[in-house]
Formats: sequence, structure tokens, C-alpha cells
Amino acid sequence: MTTPVVLSSQLAVNPLDAHSLLAAFGVLGVGAVMFAETGLLIGFFLPGDSLLFTAGLLCTGTGTGEHGVRLSLGPLLVAAAFGALAGAQCGYLIGRRAGGTLLARSRSTRLREGAKRAEVLLARYGHAKAIVLARFVPVVRTVLNPLAGALDVPVRVFTVWQVVGGLVWSVGLSLAGYALGSSIPGVDRYLLSLVALIVVVSLIPLAAELYRSRRQARAKEARG
Repeated sequence: MTTPVVLSSQLAVNPLDAHSLLAAFGVLGVGAVMFAETGLLIGFFLPGDSLLFTAGLLCTGTGTGEHGVRLSLGPLLVAAAFGALAGAQCGYLIGRRAGGTLLARSRSTRLREGAKRAEVLLARYGHAKAIVLARFVPVVRTVLNPLAGALDVPVRVFTVWQVVGGLVWSVGLSLAGYALGSSIPGVDRYLLSLVALIVVVSLIPLAAELYRSRRQARAKEARG
């Protein structure tokens, strides 16, 4: 009798809701979403940031809510890191083989805008900074990996920096959720606000780089 219930809950899962994904698939779902969001263009809409943070929160027993989900921190960190790293590498290889064809054929406005932002990152900050910063920008982290492959970013350079960025992003957000859930009772009531804050904070390095580069450009113009 339990199997139909499990199957029905998985079929009814809302891919845009972190709690729904975690209730249906647990830590395996985290790994799958990380892989799809960072490696497959069709995963650009998935809730990577909120999923990682919520999963970390659920490892403390906080925020289980109506789903009654409780995760283990160790398996979560492994699944999140593996999915994020393997997905990025897969996206890069797809870009190497398919070039910009997939992005060019896409009808999604968000994907096209993300591709433009990813190109700006690569051109303005160089490969290392762009690959790390892209992890913290939704949609951009989806399209930068195949774009890097299409633009022939060296495999070694891409691999090293996507691993650095991927670990900081996936493990960092998971541990942030775990730390808050462990130290602040009832923090799950403010989950949406916290996720929004995390997204804003994650954009600070990119904003700082933009500000710094503009200042340098203005200084060069003044000297010229």
C-alpha cells in the first residue's frame, strides 16, 4: 500500500518548490537538481539556491512542516557537491561538442539574457573569476558552462575553477541553512525572506566587480 502513495507524491512534485522536491526525492533530488541546473539548459528554472539552503535547514529537523522531511548533513553535502560539479563539467562538454547551437536555438528569453550576461562575465573578468562568480547568479550558472565549452576555454582552467566555485556554492549554502537551523529556533518561518536575502548577498561579489571595473575604466579615460 505504501508504494502507490510514494509514486503519487513523486508524480505530484512541484519542481519549483524546494520542500516539494525534498519531500519526494530527498538528497538524491538535490544531486539531480544540481546536475540539471548546472549541466542541462532545460534546468535553468530550477530553484538551486533555495533548494540547497532549505535542505541544509531540514538536516537540523527545523522546517519539516507538513512533509515531515528530515535529511542527513553528510549525504546532503556529497550529493550537492557531486551534482554541481558533474553538472558543470557535463555542460562544458556539451558546449565543446555542440558549440553555441543549443543556445542559438533556444526560444527562452531568460536563457538568451543569461547567455549575454555570461559572455560579459567571461570577457570582462577572465575565465577564473567569471566561472566562480557565475555560480552565484541564477540562469547564468546554467548557460556559462556550455558557453565556456563553445568558446574553447581550456579544459584544465575550466575544471579547476568550476570545482572551486561549485564547492563554495553548493557546500556553502547547505551549511548556511544548517547553521541557521541549528542556532535559531523557528527560522523556517522566515525561509522565503532568507532565500531572497541569500540571492541578494550572492550577487554582491558580481556587483563589486562591476563597480571596480567601471572605476578603472573611468580612471583610464581621465588619464587618456
